[in-house]
Amino acid sequence: MPAAPASPAGAAAADAVAALLAHGELSVAGRIADASNGVFYGTVTADGASVACVYKPVAGERPLWDFPTGTLAGREVAAYEVCRALGWDLVPPTVLRDGPFGEGMCQQWVGPAPDADEPAPTAADELLALVDADEPGPGWKAVGFAETGPGRTALLVHADDARLRRLAVLDAVINNADRKGGHLLPLPDGRLRAIDHGVAFHTDDKLRTLLWGWAGEPLPQSVREPLRRLAGELAPGGALTGRLAGLLSEVELEALRKRVAGLLGGGRHPLPGGNWPAIPWPPV
Repeated sequence: MPAAPASPAGAAAADAVAALLAHGELSVAGRIADASNGVFYGTVTADGASVACVYKPVAGERPLWDFPTGTLAGREVAAYEVCRALGWDLVPPTVLRDGPFGEGMCQQWVGPAPDADEPAPTAADELLALVDADEPGPGWKAVGFAETGPGRTALLVHADDARLRRLAVLDAVINNADRKGGHLLPLPDGRLRAIDHGVAFHTDDKLRTLLWGWAGEPLPQSVREPLRRLAGELAPGGALTGRLAGLLSEVELEALRKRVAGLLGGGRHPLPGGNWPAIPWPPV
């Protein structure tokens, strides 16, 4: 599916949602029970407008051995800011704000409410598949073989989809260490939303993703131009740099600049590294 950049109207609508998330009254309706950290579903309301949201307080973050404690919420916001600077409508509007359980990430909720009868959006059939074959079929890209049972393997594939290709580049830019299938939320109108970017922006190469189908292939022009814009906006003293300064450390910002420069200089999608598992587990 072709992936058009966010239109001016779409960007303005996202800015309006982000402003509402940042300044409206946040009410928590309940906790998302299957999340590994403290994650809450709620609503933000102001001046008669409201938006469903997910709220992840810093106080509910589980300590990780490789990321500084209390930084995951800021990394989620930084991922939104970088995606927005690229001109790509992939990450839902996301802000850092105070809430009932302290400061945390507040992001527009995607899909039906957790207790709704309507099924949540899923990427299982549209974008990802396990196939009993040695090569992907037309319109699909191979990731690798996965063990599906004792002595049984299947080929993991993802769609050769322009939306996913942009997301693969975004993940390379932010050094996303956890791009699972459950983080891909296709919408009925053809848009794709990507969530859960708390373990990103590390200074070491930690890219783990299911979207390796383009590994080593040349970056298309539709990707190189946004990367050039992003490189300019990441210059010291720039507006984007200012927005990221409170979310990432200076060494993380410099590593971000180097990753963008490396993608532009090499002109290709990155290959999996050898010092870190290339595919997240579990993959969904």
